[in-house]
Amino acid sequence: MMASEAGWQNQLSAASSSTNPIQAMLDYFRTARAEKCRIFLQSVCLWCENIPMRLESRLMSVAGDTSDLNLEDQNSPSPPSEEQLMKRPRIDHWDQYFTSVRGLLQRRWERLTERLVKDVQLENVWVSLRTTNRVRDRPDQTPGSADRGSRTPESDGDYIFLESRLTLETFLQGCEGKVTVLVGQAGSGKTLLMSCLGQQWANGLGPIPSSYLFVLLEFRQLNLLSRPLTLAELLLQHYLPPNGGNDAQVRRYAIVDCLLSNPEQSCWVLDGYDEFHGKLNRQEMQREPLDLENPLPVADLISGLLNRQLLKGSTVLVTCRVRDVMDLDGVSDKVGQLLEWGHHEIKEYVDKFFGVKGDSLNRALGAQAADLLLSSRHLLAMSSLPALCNICCICLEHLLLEGTQISGERSGEEDSRGEPRAHSEQGGKREGSEDIAKGGTNGRAQLCPTLAQIPTTLTQVYLTVLGKLTYLFSLSLCSTVNTQTTLSQYRLCTLSRLAWRGLEESKILFEEEDIPQDVLEFSVRTGLMSQVELRRQDGMLVSAYCFIHLTVQEFLAALRLMTSADVSDAQLKKRFSLKTRWTTKSNHKTVFTDSLYLYVCGLASPQCTPALVQLARASGGTRVQSWVQKRQELVRKMLKTLCQSNTLTGPKILELCHCVQESQDHQLAKQFVDARPTLELRNIRLLPNDIEALAFVVNAGGDNDIGLDFGACSMELECLDVLSRCQSIHCLSFRSRKYGDKFAEKLASVLPEFTALRKLEFCGSSLTAMGAACLASGLQKCPDITEINLSDNNLKDNGIGHIAEIFTKLQKLVSVMLGRNNTSLKAVDYLIEKMSSCLNIQHVCADGMKEVSVTFSPDTDKISLLNQDWSKPEMRNLARTLARCPSLSVLDLSGGQWDEQTLKTLIQFLPEIRITEKIILNDSCSSVESLVILTSLLSHCPPVVELHIRLQSPVQVSIVFSGGSEKPANEVSKMLWYVFNYCHSIALTTVMKLYFCDLSNNSLGNKGLRKLLDVLPCLSNIQEINASNNGIGMEGVVMLADALSSYDSLTQILISDGGKDQVILKFSPNKSDDKEQLKMFRIRNSSLLPSNVTTLCTRLVQCGSHLELEFSHCSLTDRAIKNLQKVLPKMMSLQRLNVSHSITSTTDALTLVSCLNDSQRVTSVELRPQSDSFISFGAVKAEVKVSCRVTGFCLNGGNLDRLLEILQGPRLSHLDLSSNQLEDKGLKCLVDFLPRLKISSYVNLSHNRLTQQGLLDVASTLCTCPDVSSVEVSLGEEERCLIWFRQSGGCEKSLRFKNNQLQSEWIEEFVKLLDGSERGCIISVKLRNCSWIRSEAAVCLLCRYMQIQADKHRGLYTPCKYSKSLLSHCVWFEAGGLQLMETLEQCVNLEDLCLDCVQLNEQSSIFLAHALRSITLIRNLRLNKIATAMEQSQTNSLLDLLAAMDGLTQIQGIELDSWRMADAGIEQLTRLLPVWKDLKKISLSKNLVSDQSGETLLEALRSCSHLEELHLSSNSLGDLTAAKMAVVLPSLTHLTVLDISENRIGCEGSSNLSKAIMSMKNLRKINLTAVGTSELCPVAASLAHCPLIQDVGLGWNNCSDDVALELARVLPLCHNLTQIDLESNNVSVYGATALLKALQYCPALHLIRLWRNKVLQSEAQRLSQTDRRLNFSFT
Repeated sequence: MMASEAGWQNQLSAASSSTNPIQAMLDYFRTARAEKCRIFLQSVCLWCENIPMRLESRLMSVAGDTSDLNLEDQNSPSPPSEEQLMKRPRIDHWDQYFTSVRGLLQRRWERLTERLVKDVQLENVWVSLRTTNRVRDRPDQTPGSADRGSRTPESDGDYIFLESRLTLETFLQGCEGKVTVLVGQAGSGKTLLMSCLGQQWANGLGPIPSSYLFVLLEFRQLNLLSRPLTLAELLLQHYLPPNGGNDAQVRRYAIVDCLLSNPEQSCWVLDGYDEFHGKLNRQEMQREPLDLENPLPVADLISGLLNRQLLKGSTVLVTCRVRDVMDLDGVSDKVGQLLEWGHHEIKEYVDKFFGVKGDSLNRALGAQAADLLLSSRHLLAMSSLPALCNICCICLEHLLLEGTQISGERSGEEDSRGEPRAHSEQGGKREGSEDIAKGGTNGRAQLCPTLAQIPTTLTQVYLTVLGKLTYLFSLSLCSTVNTQTTLSQYRLCTLSRLAWRGLEESKILFEEEDIPQDVLEFSVRTGLMSQVELRRQDGMLVSAYCFIHLTVQEFLAALRLMTSADVSDAQLKKRFSLKTRWTTKSNHKTVFTDSLYLYVCGLASPQCTPALVQLARASGGTRVQSWVQKRQELVRKMLKTLCQSNTLTGPKILELCHCVQESQDHQLAKQFVDARPTLELRNIRLLPNDIEALAFVVNAGGDNDIGLDFGACSMELECLDVLSRCQSIHCLSFRSRKYGDKFAEKLASVLPEFTALRKLEFCGSSLTAMGAACLASGLQKCPDITEINLSDNNLKDNGIGHIAEIFTKLQKLVSVMLGRNNTSLKAVDYLIEKMSSCLNIQHVCADGMKEVSVTFSPDTDKISLLNQDWSKPEMRNLARTLARCPSLSVLDLSGGQWDEQTLKTLIQFLPEIRITEKIILNDSCSSVESLVILTSLLSHCPPVVELHIRLQSPVQVSIVFSGGSEKPANEVSKMLWYVFNYCHSIALTTVMKLYFCDLSNNSLGNKGLRKLLDVLPCLSNIQEINASNNGIGMEGVVMLADALSSYDSLTQILISDGGKDQVILKFSPNKSDDKEQLKMFRIRNSSLLPSNVTTLCTRLVQCGSHLELEFSHCSLTDRAIKNLQKVLPKMMSLQRLNVSHSITSTTDALTLVSCLNDSQRVTSVELRPQSDSFISFGAVKAEVKVSCRVTGFCLNGGNLDRLLEILQGPRLSHLDLSSNQLEDKGLKCLVDFLPRLKISSYVNLSHNRLTQQGLLDVASTLCTCPDVSSVEVSLGEEERCLIWFRQSGGCEKSLRFKNNQLQSEWIEEFVKLLDGSERGCIISVKLRNCSWIRSEAAVCLLCRYMQIQADKHRGLYTPCKYSKSLLSHCVWFEAGGLQLMETLEQCVNLEDLCLDCVQLNEQSSIFLAHALRSITLIRNLRLNKIATAMEQSQTNSLLDLLAAMDGLTQIQGIELDSWRMADAGIEQLTRLLPVWKDLKKISLSKNLVSDQSGETLLEALRSCSHLEELHLSSNSLGDLTAAKMAVVLPSLTHLTVLDISENRIGCEGSSNLSKAIMSMKNLRKINLTAVGTSELCPVAASLAHCPLIQDVGLGWNNCSDDVALELARVLPLCHNLTQIDLESNNVSVYGATALLKALQYCPALHLIRLWRNKVLQSEAQRLSQTDRRLNFSFT
């Protein structure tokens, strides 16, 4: 734009030729008149576009009013447009709006800071920079070992710290045009700081330029905007409407126009996103700008600002809590977190809180308060947040005033101070306190509070504050204190109801109509609520109220939960959910801090019960005491469930610790620790109060050892001071790059305080040599440490040296891990040198530098230096270091890939190195030259006894010394194993004392084998040569056969796969003169041609020593079998032919059986198809008898005839033709041929598919064959069929039927027939468990047989002896039972009778009594449960049965279980016992025996001196019987089994019983299950006097750990004990652990049953895995 004056034109023309036209213009206007300057500036503003708003506004202000100037001068290039003429008024409106905003922010600041205790200054507020970690959505895993190897820091939740800290003012500098996020906890002062930022802007200060429009919006107020609106409406209606007037619309248009024209000139502060009900939309890709005229929901408008769809280039500052920052991921340019207050800030605030008035009393209180606060971990943690620091000060003021003389002037002092002041965040405000339950001090003088009197939980702090505030409110009123206190408690109940409703509706702002007037006055005057301005949808300002802090609202809601019956248990359970500190994008958004459950747990403490009862009573409840206690018990029950859960993640475990601490319940803490042997915490920022909660749980949990594992957790150094308070910590683990030297230095200072520490891990960290030195100084003060793991750090060689120095000072060390520490071979030298001074080092292992470990044990020493690239000088240094070490068992130098010179260096120093077992050089020596060097050791190094060399992959080389040989010391010999890919001329003969040589897996072939066999005479000491896998063929096999015959020392040859696979030669030196020496030639898994068989056997004929020939698992044709059969008679030295798994057909088998006639040297033939098959040979003798077993073939027709023809010749001891599918036809043929065979022992025809007819044919041999003495047949599962021949004189014959499917009539007739022809024949018919015959039929058969025997008894010859009858569990008709009982009376020789569970009526019972009087020889009588079928009226029949037993003088065992004989029966029985002198077993279980009768019974048993088993379970025995046992049982010296389970023995009886047991030296089994007392310690102790005890039953007695401990003590003394039953008792993990420790001394003990005891499933599983003999299952 040109000026109109000629002077300016002339000046411009002159300037056009100048090199600096701008300087010329400035020179002109410097001397021009003011009017010209104003015209020029006005013209610039009107004609120039895109001038920054701030510059344009300043220019227009300087130009002033130019309305009197003619801007339309004719010399102007063009007249100004209408838009240009409007610029001036638009800028004026913009400036006026600026002024209004400044006034708004200044008034807001004045209102907020009216009663601030501490000034707010941005330069004194500290922020930590954070950046998003997008690697994973949830940090619930510790990085793997590969990840831990990097040097990048791990995440702390979803963010990581980049700088330690910077001021908020510095943080906000440079934020213009960016999206900046400021995060902080609730109560950290975000809202106050944003107001302070606005106030500084209004004063032209601060990081936000004053030219920017400052828009401060609170999300909690944006929640009220329900309808869609435009950006202009959001700014001019909700934020700050412009001044009214006739041109209001013009003003609005001008302001919006300026804003849209210059969006970069605006700053939008969005405060409290965590309080926003909606969720922002994050645009993943660039979108089109939004339509500014289109109304949108508030969430979309805010999202548009953040995503740059609205006002692109504007400055945006958002505040929120940490958990909500995930919603802003991807749109924020910079994120910072407000740091908590440190000790200095807290102390400064406390001093100012108590120094408001400045009098001496308050100053004194302030000093005491600061000391108490800094000494209380709970209050200190709260005070790190400004808002909560104010609450702590109120609590402390109350406690301190309680300990000071309080007079009436205190009330006046409060009046002079004014009403209690409302609370704010960053600066904090002045309050008071009083206990809710006490209602004041009432003028009593008390001592100043000690640390023990300070509230120990957050809940108690809040209760104290509420009590103080309500009490002060009562004092401010005129009525009596007690009345006002009651009213205050009622108002507090109403306020808690309001807080609960807000919690349910996610509401934190309440309007006046939401709160009763008296409650509103109460809440405001007490400072529990503060007033805020709220702008409604229509733009009207109204008053609203909110609680001074979210935790206050949550605490009041918790009071509602615990005092109001209106809130159901279901609602409480729904709200009781542990929060996690891991923030994810899927988290449910909430405005609150999720601390409700924490306060609920605190209120569940019995210490809070009186306060809860008062509030519940104030709310109008009835029977509040029991209701409150019930609600508290519900909370504790939910906590117990969580404590026992093993599925909680680290953050929730930490929150659970806080809950348990709040509850102050030590039992819950113990359950928590019992369920978690190790606490794993991952990716959590830990504060001192977190560790304090952890310490409470650990210390309150008892003496259980526990481990703490911290992985990638941010932790302040102060946390370690608190951590040292934890007792019983046996394992500490720290894994994070955050942990460096400073952390290690601090840890070292507290390590000695962990008296139970056994294991320390400091892995994957940033530890250097400096930190290692610190740790070493701390560790040497931990004498019980056993494991140290410092892997994956940066210790380098010096750091390893520092750690190595403490080895000698820690005598209990077991292992030290030092891998991946950027070390060199020098570090390995440090460790090896330590072996000379630290004699308990067992193993030094270094795999490259990745894994370096030291293991300690006094037994053996081992060094493993794997994958090290040794040079010759380095090997020399190593060898010299090793030479200084004490004796080593194993030296492993594998993986080195050395050259020959390096190997020679090691061999040179080998005599100086003391090795007892072996040196391993796998993958270190792979050349043939190295092989030659190593071979020389066998001759030149006497200590070397074995050399193992394998040059195929994987290369394996071992130099074995005498201590490493598997052979006994007196049998140690030189051994050489060679494995290589080619044949190499190695002078084996130079190894003079070679004993073992392994040449397997090479390429010798037949030629190489020939060379090997040629040098055999030179190997005089050789014992074994392995030439397997060398490509040897049948030609080589023949060579080996020749060698076996030629070389006397060669005794065994083992060949498989025709020589291609296994070829092993074994020698027996110095036995060449032993002609009886057995040689073996074994060929397995080979395919042999007939010519091969002939050739091999022909060569072996020349063998002069005894020979065993094996062709097992071979493929032999029929022709090959015939060739073998032909050559066998020529092999005079053959002792055994093994053809196992090589005979496949019956023809082949018969060919070999024919050897019985071809050679008189055959002693036995045993042939099975595809199974073990042998032919044995011996010397020719006259009366040799041959055994023949041909089983598993198909013998029928011609095959059977051929076999029988062969078997006619030899004399057989026994013939086994079982499982040959003979069937009845083949059997008949064999039976007919049987008289022609010369058999002396037996014929086995079992499993030949015989039917009933076949068995009859076999049985007929008793009549047809005079030499047959016995026949045994069975068609059951056994399918047994044996024909026995008479060995010597005698004429008795026997026939046994067992489990046969034969008709009973047939058996009866066959017995008659057999008895008719064969006198003296013993017939046995076994009918037990026969499914083919019913009980009635069995009775009839038995009766008939016994009748036959009775008839014979009346005849002229001696009948067959019938001695046993077993008819248990039979069900018959009445007639059958009577028939049996009548018949039994005739069996006078019966010795055993079993009628268990039979059904007897009165008549059959009478017959049985008669039978018992007749059978006087009976020895064993079993009549268990026969009384169950008889009615009560028939009890006399039982007594008659007992009376009938008086003649059973030879009785040895009697069982009368479940007779229910009661006292009358016992009385009858005691009369009989003195007669039963030989009684060994008596069982009277379930007989209703009383304690008195039991005493009588025991006295009667004195006469039964041979008694071995006494069973008295399931009766009513008690202490009287037990006392009698103490007297009687010592006299029964043969007693081995005692069963008194399920009786009523008491504590006194247990003591008496123990006295009896102590004298029972032969006792093997005792059963005391459910005996009625848990006091069984004396019984357990008495078992130490029973050396033969095997089985102990103590189940179902509610025994506690004392019994288990006593058993653990005596177990090592009971060497034969095999089983203990402790199921269903009260044994805890303590007792189970004691038993586990005792098991190591009890190798014979097989099982300890512990089902249904008080052992958690996790502990049970751990114990069972340690020793499987501990059984916690019901099976």
